[in-house]
Amino acid sequence: MKNQLSSALAVLLLIGGTAAATAQTVVIAPEQETVIREYVRKEPLASIKLPGVELNVGSTVPETVELHEINSPDISYRYVVVDDRTVLVDPGTRQIVRVLD
Repeated sequence: MKNQLSSALAVLLLIGGTAAATAQTVVIAPEQETVIREYVRKEPLASIKLPGVELNVGSTVPETVELHEINSPDISYRYVVVDDRTVLVDPGTRQIVRVLD
């Protein structure tokens, strides 16, 4: 019985870990990335510094940072330029979903 519980717990942890990793993976089609890059080039923003925030997928951008809309109906993410890198952010969670160089 104890082995069955341990096995069941291990499976649940594995499934939960996989779900968490999947939740952070955002796929942006090459066409969307092209639209984003062109828009950012045409509508340049001043680069800002975010001390204490790592530019990693899943990191949260502070509420004090203004997120900018990308004028495209196919793209629901917002962006900000941090350390001369374009950072795509989920406006609902303020989590970084992609960092473009």
